[in-house]
Amino acid sequence: MLLARVVGTVVSTQKSRKLESAKLMLVQPLTLEGQAAGAAFMAIDSVGAGVGEQVLVVVEGKAAGSALRRSAAPVDAAIIGIVDRVDGVDRSA
Repeated sequence: MLLARVVGTVVSTQKSRKLESAKLMLVQPLTLEGQAAGAAFMAIDSVGAGVGEQVLVVVEGKAAGSALRRSAAPVDAAIIGIVDRVDGVDRSA
């Protein structure tokens, strides 16, 4: 599981039937301190996240597919939670 920020939406008019009505988001992985860590990637949104929100993302195929609740969906990453806050991390450094 990763901490990430939603940085955009992805619009696809043609996609697999298993992904119909699924919302596609562009997410930027973050360090625990909230800094960008690595390249942004696409994830299926299963919780109604919006641009700018911090989220929890699973990047394991089976876990990501089950978040969508559709068997054999071609999913590599899924947003599974919206983060309210991260405690115990010094973000002032």
